[in-house]
Amino acid sequence: MPQDEESSACRNGPATSVTRLAALIPGVVLCIAVAGVSAALEAAERRWFAHPYVEALVLAILLGMALRSFWKPPERWQVGIAFSAKQLLEVAVMLLGASVSFAAIAASGVALLGAIAAVVVATLGLSFGLSRMLGLPTRLSILIACGNSICGNSAIAAVAPVIGADADEIASSISFTAILGVMMVLGLPLLIPLLQLSATQYGILAGLTVYAVPQVLAATLPAGLVSTQIGTLVKLMRVLMLGPIVVGLSLLAPRLQGGARSSKGIGFFRLVPWFILGFLALAALRSIDIVPVAVIGPLTAITGFLTVVSMAALGLGVDVRVLATVGGRVTAAVTLSLLLLLAISLGLIHMFN
Repeated sequence: MPQDEESSACRNGPATSVTRLAALIPGVVLCIAVAGVSAALEAAERRWFAHPYVEALVLAILLGMALRSFWKPPERWQVGIAFSAKQLLEVAVMLLGASVSFAAIAASGVALLGAIAAVVVATLGLSFGLSRMLGLPTRLSILIACGNSICGNSAIAAVAPVIGADADEIASSISFTAILGVMMVLGLPLLIPLLQLSATQYGILAGLTVYAVPQVLAATLPAGLVSTQIGTLVKLMRVLMLGPIVVGLSLLAPRLQGGARSSKGIGFFRLVPWFILGFLALAALRSIDIVPVAVIGPLTAITGFLTVVSMAALGLGVDVRVLATVGGRVTAAVTLSLLLLLAISLGLIHMFN
């Protein structure tokens, strides 16, 4: 009998994997189709104007949002769309590590590293104070401050169990993040000509202000590889601040939870996601010349393609009507906190000319 059960498990394993893979196909194919149309439009721009005024990754977001505004993909499409928006973009971030050398971190200097930590700490305090001034509860204010200052939904997900936040507080703090994150990806490159930002300055700005590591990749690709590398490195430094912040908040958890400690632990991979470890590993291999220069070009092309597909998925997942369901004070707190972070970051980058 145990042999029969073992044999059945062996048969069901591959079948389950095939079923899961098949479930991804409709949504992934839809995202690739939207990305293909976006790439074709960018190619047409290059042919007609000799330069793309709107890049494929921006077009993919806009086309995805436009499609989502009048058609909600059925449930069977959602798994593949979610996979494209998250896992494919995380793979793109990991592959980007192959083009980054740790010499870039050393060249940035201790001053920049200290400045990034100072920006995170200052924005945390100011965002928390702003949220409290708007009358939001303490735990919700902490979630908004951590989300804006560190890494968006990932920071909220990591901090929430530590401070004992309930489902309503978590939902309120993340409900506006998706739309605001897309707006940052679309709008931030406009500051390059407006403020005459160099590739290095724009990379620092994107790394300090954009919510998620994958979104930094999307926001900086139009500005070139230098901005992408610097932006990703700065963002990774911000993400690494999550560990100390969570440890600090855990010491305050009993007060925030009325004396009861949370029973939910925080795993290592919640604080440091797998794709960041992959990015660091590839960057280390690149720094010691194990990754050959010849593969950098193809990996960069793959990274760009995966990013466009993921941006199509991101657009397909954004329902602009969700704005009507977000509370006014929460919306104001998140928006003002982001503007505050943007202002502080702009002040910082002018110190690194």
